[in-house]
Amino acid sequence: MTRAVLTLNAGSSSLKFALYTADAERRRLAVGQLEGIGVHPHLVVRDENGHTLIEWNWKSADRLPAHPEVLHGLIDYLRATYADLDIAGVGHRVVHGGPVYEAPVLIDDEVVATLERFVPLAPLHQPHNLTGIRAARAAFPGVPQVACFDTAFHRHHPWVADTYGLPYELWEEGVRRYGFHGLSYEAVWGKLVARAPAMATGGRAVIAHLGSGASMCAVKEGVSVGSTMGFSTVEGLPMGTRSGSLDPGVLLWMMQEKGWDAEKITEVLYKKSGLKGLSGISADMRDLEASDTPGAKRAIDFFVFRIKREICAMTSVLGGLDAVVFTGGIGEHSALVRARATEGLDFLGVEIDPAANAVDAPIVSTPASRVTVHVIPTDEEGVIATHTARLIGA
Repeated sequence: MTRAVLTLNAGSSSLKFALYTADAERRRLAVGQLEGIGVHPHLVVRDENGHTLIEWNWKSADRLPAHPEVLHGLIDYLRATYADLDIAGVGHRVVHGGPVYEAPVLIDDEVVATLERFVPLAPLHQPHNLTGIRAARAAFPGVPQVACFDTAFHRHHPWVADTYGLPYELWEEGVRRYGFHGLSYEAVWGKLVARAPAMATGGRAVIAHLGSGASMCAVKEGVSVGSTMGFSTVEGLPMGTRSGSLDPGVLLWMMQEKGWDAEKITEVLYKKSGLKGLSGISADMRDLEASDTPGAKRAIDFFVFRIKREICAMTSVLGGLDAVVFTGGIGEHSALVRARATEGLDFLGVEIDPAANAVDAPIVSTPASRVTVHVIPTDEEGVIATHTARLIGA
């Protein structure tokens, strides 16, 4: 039998998973993603060498599967494909750990009940994370399950970095800046130190996780000291369909002048804003870069402006800058965004090599650049697998 750790990352319309051997080597056996849940489900599973094991599209247009059915189908597929598989533990990405969890934990009924309390803090993510947990607990009774939190990486911020200028009793009730994408930042920092060992001691980096969800983080010696995301996953940078930071007066205006209720405002902030709302075309940066419309131009202009502004802000939090790292779908693959977001930052010591940047090289800065600019693929699944194996003693 092959003892393995299964990782699950259940999102609003997607499910990412991976299988790793439950040993010191932690070899990845398979990785997959099912996108378009509830719309046009599409599954791809690849082996450890990147070869496609299965690619599948849901054919029936009249009955699209929901998350529980998809999860149970995935588990059945894994069992049928890996007949000698012994699942030793299941690790879950959980977006919100609230003020309670600052490290991964073994899941029990009490933990599930606590995570339920944080659903209002991450309404588009937390319910699906919990669905994944319930499905896996039902499919693997008695197998230890581990929750790994996107917020945990940021739990050691200075108080001033996490508070709002609101009555203090609201802080005590949990209204504070949590930060997200922590599993990605943990993975990228580990890869950065492997590439540049000197960063482990005194290294100061701004990591930009740019995708349909986007945020940036100031990391010093492996510790998060600042993040662009705050109380919710809508603060900070503009994203695929999320607005990013707003003057709260805009929300009051929406209520008073437009007559919008919380449900309507939530829909606008989370689903109709960002790149999609600004461009009027698409939430996908690839579509925007291929378009010559004014809408596409203004969306890209605003996106790179906010990234550049936050690089400078995070540098002030760090007290200097040694590295900038781009990760995520846009960060790893958009030479245009990287070039424009770092343009004019020579006063910080950032100098981009256009030739290296054009081919998504691992390092896209010039040899003379005082700040090294990296492109590093994230690996949230690998981080989850490592934490899970540690907690289950594998």
